[in-house]
Amino acid sequence: MKYSKGCGKIRSSPRDVLARAIRERHAILFVGAGVSMSVGLPSWQTLIDHLLDELELDRSVIEETHESYQMLAEYYRLKQGSIGPLRSWMDRNWKVACDRVSGSEVHRLIVELDFPAIYTTNYDRNLETAFEVHDKPYAKITNAKEIADAPEGVTQIIKFHGDFDDDTSLVLTETDFFDRLSFDSPLDIKFRADALGRTILFIGYSMSDPNIRLLLHRIWEIWEKSGRKEDRPRSFVFMPSPNPVQEALLARWGITLLTPEGDTSVDDALVALLRDVQARIRTLPEAAPEPEGPEIKPSPASVAPIRRSRRPRPGSGC
Repeated sequence: MKYSKGCGKIRSSPRDVLARAIRERHAILFVGAGVSMSVGLPSWQTLIDHLLDELELDRSVIEETHESYQMLAEYYRLKQGSIGPLRSWMDRNWKVACDRVSGSEVHRLIVELDFPAIYTTNYDRNLETAFEVHDKPYAKITNAKEIADAPEGVTQIIKFHGDFDDDTSLVLTETDFFDRLSFDSPLDIKFRADALGRTILFIGYSMSDPNIRLLLHRIWEIWEKSGRKEDRPRSFVFMPSPNPVQEALLARWGITLLTPEGDTSVDDALVALLRDVQARIRTLPEAAPEPEGPEIKPSPASVAPIRRSRRPRPGSGC
């Protein structure tokens, strides 16, 4: 805690603000490729190399034009007529052994922090595997039907760029990314609703990624147009090393940059952050109760019994 001069008002540190939001289940997590790569998932360069080999293209195509895997995947679909074979290759190769995930402290901490919703642009099943090996229920969401069917009270894992179980859900080619720029798909609408009232923690992302920068800008834009931007919950991006340029740009969008404290190594930085937040959750003081107002006696008409329909929960048997 920090005390501001003059008025003695307590001002919480960014990590305390984050810890309190997580404890109150008022925070959502957004997980990027860096988290999956920490347990051995192939890099995007591996995908690019595979696409170049499959399409029999020279490496100079990438080096001279600085093309991304999205454009190569677009060309693949044009040449092959379908993204299906590429999806099958990724399904076989874009994964790590279960024991790597079960031994990952990052994934264990993500499960234990108990976020009500975890968004990810990753295609792999590492998050789902982590919940399974730690015996914690979850609901995977990739489309509108799964949004409607998701049970209450369990962590939702929202595959923001799709899942290998459903080719149509994958956001992989350049056209797929352009189609999402309107920010009006069912998953986008859900994210807007979740993001407006909650703190967001982004981990495993590079701010050089234009897609994540666009996402952050969209959130900022929504609050700017709402006329209530001062009421926006604080959100955070964790990066393993400080960068004054990115910190200034993120601050412009109302995002606080979190970086390692002390002499933590880059490789251990994310684990150290999540451990620290977990420790703060355990030691944070309880929030002060709301002051009680004067008792208001109800009128006779207002105490008549209200009948509500009671729908059985799926699987409850009652």
